Amino acid sequence: MDNIVGSGVLAVVAGAVVAVLAFVPFVALSYRRRGGLTLWRSVLWAGAAVYFWAIWTYTLIPLPDSETYRCAGVNLRPFEFVDEIRAAVAVSGRYLTDPVVLQVALNVLLFLPLGFFLRVLGGRGILIAGLAGLATSGLIETTQLTGVWGLFPCAYRVFDVDDLIANTSGALLGSILAFAVPAQHRGLTKRADAEHPRPVTRRRRLLGIVCDVVGVGLVGFAVSILVQAAIALTLGDAATFSTDEVASLAGTLVSAGVWLGVVLVTGRSVGDLATRVRFTNGLLPGWLARPLRFATGAGAYAMLGALPAPWSLLALVLALATAALLVVWPDGRGLTGWIGRRRLVDDRAGVQSPTVDRLRRIR
Repeated sequence: MDNIVGSGVLAVVAGAVVAVLAFVPFVALSYRRRGGLTLWRSVLWAGAAVYFWAIWTYTLIPLPDSETYRCAGVNLRPFEFVDEIRAAVAVSGRYLTDPVVLQVALNVLLFLPLGFFLRVLGGRGILIAGLAGLATSGLIETTQLTGVWGLFPCAYRVFDVDDLIANTSGALLGSILAFAVPAQHRGLTKRADAEHPRPVTRRRRLLGIVCDVVGVGLVGFAVSILVQAAIALTLGDAATFSTDEVASLAGTLVSAGVWLGVVLVTGRSVGDLATRVRFTNGLLPGWLARPLRFATGAGAYAMLGALPAPWSLLALVLALATAALLVVWPDGRGLTGWIGRRRLVDDRAGVQSPTVDRLRRIR
């Protein structure tokens, strides 16, 4: 039981890491391929990330202890599990709860999501699902047979051709069950209405802000790790300063610089680009509107921990004000829109936000 729980926790953690790393590209791709992002597909993709790791954690982990290591056998006889089930049921009289029956059923169920995800998320049919199930199962079984490709002297789990059959059957079954999902919600094919403009809403703006926060954090973290490694390799114990502080400052400055460059060149933050929204200049000239976009958005988030106390406090106030003002307008224009009377529009055809439509009706 501990092994099952541990493998599940490891799969969830690894899947969460992948989901965070892929979050901004996933949002950008969704808005370009499907016109927007739905909770349904987000949950499915997050589930697929966790499932990918679950396959490996449940089939390869835990690795054996070198002190108690025993070589496992090999079964190359197809459908031997049929005879094993008959013999086991004849003794126990339990058709659904016998351990041998459950073992086969679990092997089928483990690969059922693979076929489901391939059809719903990848738009692939039954043939591809079967081949993918066979290939994935074959790779796992071969990894076990070779002792993790030579890491151990011999196989630490049984190489069983029946597992290949059960796993492939599970992938095929999952692909068939995926027919229950409406066709318009399946596949990666670009939707016909993907380039149709859509209203800018608070939820969409919040998603863009999350993209900026996640992106700034990831870039800063990656840079800080690289700087920390470079300092350790060049100076080692001879460093006379706090390497953690230097690495953290470098990460903050680089991430802020990247976002500032993007805003100055495009007039939009990474989150704006991902969710396909843009601000109009309003009352401000472009040379002033773009730095303002940075200072009241991603710049405030990026510089929170790097500025001296008074300026850091100002950055915090700007970040909080932007977040608070999201609820004032339906399009979530925030502090940037309030200061410069700037409107938010969809970049696909310049469709205006609900706020503008409401003002027109009043006039």
